[in-house]
Amino acid sequence: MTENEISNTIIGCAIEVHRHLGPGLLESAYQECLFKEILDNGLLVQKEVPRPIIYKDVKLDHGYRIDLLVENKVVIEIKSVEALNDIHTAQMLTYLKLGDYRLGLLLNFHVTLMKNGIKRIINSSNNY
Repeated sequence: MTENEISNTIIGCAIEVHRHLGPGLLESAYQECLFKEILDNGLLVQKEVPRPIIYKDVKLDHGYRIDLLVENKVVIEIKSVEALNDIHTAQMLTYLKLGDYRLGLLLNFHVTLMKNGIKRIINSSNNY
């Protein structure tokens, strides 16, 4: 599956979770439900995936964790905030670069309609 096909399935899963739960819960609740929904849709998904930092050719286990990683291709960062802002985008770009992933989805569940809480972010590094 391509990143776009995977992301389409993930977005459908996120809409389903939001339809059942609505806004106002903690990020951890959405993460667990989205994890289950993605699994139920037949995709490989991992949660709290650790990412080390490479600093001056030294691998440092600093404790960054990707909320969900789907098919080892698409990074999901779950938020439950009033609005997504630049720091959320920067965080996602960092995760994409650290893991050499191409596509990330910022999913903000603190919205009336889930489609308004979805932001696709592409790693435009030279590898792609």
